[in-house]
Amino acid sequence: MPIVLTGSDLTIDDVVAIARTNEPATLAPEATTRMAATRAIVDRILARGDEVYGLNTGVGVLKRVGVPAHAETLASFNLAMVRAHRVSAGGHAPPDVARATMVCLANTLAVGAAGVRPDIVELLVARLNGGSVPTIRVLGSIGQADLAAMADLALDIAEELELEPGEALALLDNNAFSTAWAALALSDAQGLVASMEAAGALSLEAFGANLTMIHPVTDAIRPYPGLAASRARLAAYLDGSPLFEPGTPRHLQDPLTFRNLPQILGATRDALAFAERQVTIELNASQGNPVVVPEEDRVISVANFEVLPVALALDLVRGALASAVSASCERAVKLLEAAWSGLPTGLTGAVERADAGLAMMGIAVQSFAAEARLLAQPVSFELVSTAHAEGIEDRMTMAPLAARRLSEMVELARLVVATELVVAAQAVELRGSEPLGAGTREVLASVREHYPFLENGDLAANDLDPVVELVGSRRL
Repeated sequence: MPIVLTGSDLTIDDVVAIARTNEPATLAPEATTRMAATRAIVDRILARGDEVYGLNTGVGVLKRVGVPAHAETLASFNLAMVRAHRVSAGGHAPPDVARATMVCLANTLAVGAAGVRPDIVELLVARLNGGSVPTIRVLGSIGQADLAAMADLALDIAEELELEPGEALALLDNNAFSTAWAALALSDAQGLVASMEAAGALSLEAFGANLTMIHPVTDAIRPYPGLAASRARLAAYLDGSPLFEPGTPRHLQDPLTFRNLPQILGATRDALAFAERQVTIELNASQGNPVVVPEEDRVISVANFEVLPVALALDLVRGALASAVSASCERAVKLLEAAWSGLPTGLTGAVERADAGLAMMGIAVQSFAAEARLLAQPVSFELVSTAHAEGIEDRMTMAPLAARRLSEMVELARLVVATELVVAAQAVELRGSEPLGAGTREVLASVREHYPFLENGDLAANDLDPVVELVGSRRL
């Protein structure tokens, strides 16, 4: 069944499905009717000669400059506006991000407040269903509407469909690019946290940890939704583990990165849930300026391109992930050290050796985690010079950067989690930790399909990619 774009109920999962698996899309009939009605209001306002920002005036500091109300002049003005804003640079956005941008733009225009013709959204939908991947460059937008990035897409549209007054501005003055990248990155981050729970549970088995830390009283007396979810998932993975038996754990209390696992991942889940709510609102919002007010038969100036809610939420998620990534890294390093694991350094086998095992993975995983943490720096409070546009455009959110950094952070974090899985799997089998929990037994089997157990003297396989792919696939 096609995913129907109504302007009001698009989900992150819908964006992922259309952008990544080419699920078909269609425009809701009521959205078509709504867009036609607001476009008629725009035409009526122009016909009576009202001055409207971006329709018959310039934009930004040039709002004081009127545009003669001739069809030919207005058409050339629209095209010139798009080309003037096409100052993007850098590499091309990934194909899924480019397609997701089309989805987000189509749905925000389907709200009807931008006053564009249904033809534009129908063109976007047709291109999506035809597998189109527009070329959008990633640099040049400050997050007060994704002007530079959207100009790449807008020019593509304008070359096929002549734009009418106000439509160029509607295509430019929105945050579809940053919202799209945020939606995809948040979806990936959700899968990452689930994989972190699987890896963390296997590490608890490998360490011989004290499992009282996942007792149900934990979230009963501290009712964070994320804590409850992560604790329950860890308990399900570990169900049946002998570590629940008194006297079986190696320590009365374990290091914090083991003992605090449900709290760390629970906080990350809560941050993700908040960000997903913000982005879902944005997916179904009119992000532009100006907007049509049908009840008042006029077009007014607003500032819905201010995308601070999304930029702030993405900063929060990256901050939460930094803690989770650091903890995953530290568990892997501790399992590699004899003083902590009680096993040979580097998990070399039954006898400690100087020429084998996983010891060097400890350095590699620290490098992965360090790079990931560097991406957690907040960007939404970045300052912009007030000199531009005579001081009118004096704010930025850097929302596109916030989304791109989350995406990059997830990629690095997958390497950290893959390392934790490989190290924990080696430690579990070296310790002879059988039986395992119902879920951790399956996690171990999945890891062994992608990375071998190292016998005495074996060198570590130098390709983590199969395990990284496993982490990203959600099969755990």
